[in-house]
Amino acid sequence: MKVLVAVKRVIDYNVKIRVKPDHSDVDLTNVKMAMNPFCEIAVEEAVRLKEQGVASEIVAVTVGPKAAQEQLRTALALGADRAIHVETEARVESLAVAKLLKAVVDEEQPDLVILGKQAIDTDNNQTGQMLAALSGMPQATFASAVTLDNGELHVTREIDGGLQTVALTLPAVVTTDLRLNEPRYAKLPDIMKAKKKPLESKTPEALGVSVESGLKLLGVETPAERKGGVKVGSVDELVEKLKTEAKVL
Repeated sequence: MKVLVAVKRVIDYNVKIRVKPDHSDVDLTNVKMAMNPFCEIAVEEAVRLKEQGVASEIVAVTVGPKAAQEQLRTALALGADRAIHVETEARVESLAVAKLLKAVVDEEQPDLVILGKQAIDTDNNQTGQMLAALSGMPQATFASAVTLDNGELHVTREIDGGLQTVALTLPAVVTTDLRLNEPRYAKLPDIMKAKKKPLESKTPEALGVSVESGLKLLGVETPAERKGGVKVGSVDELVEKLKTEAKVL
């Protein structure tokens, strides 16, 4: 079984975000970048499927600038067999990413596509669902457990009321949630081996997909600082403050 895993380059989650002085965008100057945490979970799940003998090949794919090859090399060090880089310097929206991934899926014909449920920079939670719709594949989102039984994929997913288990026929699309697994760290020998693994570069034009944006970024603002909380001495005082200060009652 071939597994395709999509990963994204984002600002490291430990870094405090800075806005450019002209408020045109987020300042990426000398900022540490990393693989999106949900994508790390997707890679880990694919590697575990291979370790279980379920998957035979793992292909990592990303859409982004040339520097995003760093995240692909990380995926290769974690256990992916080869990588595909769709190189573009443009700001690519979720739908365009889904179309690019669909083009890669058409070429690679994977049995399973695993993506993080969302990226921590845009928080859109759209690409996996769009890819499933474009490719006509069944999908299971917010996965917290994935097993293969007699050629059928069983996915336990988190919903508002608890847990729901669905059965999918392959090929299928799965998006990962936090509780699915705990990603491993890449070992130095694996990092060195990753440098020799195949990494193929493509362009959106070669895949026949336009990445022209339909949205215009008007500005970026730093969130207002939250005020410190206060302690109240009684329920009556709490209700009074909710009425007069918070104005939520």
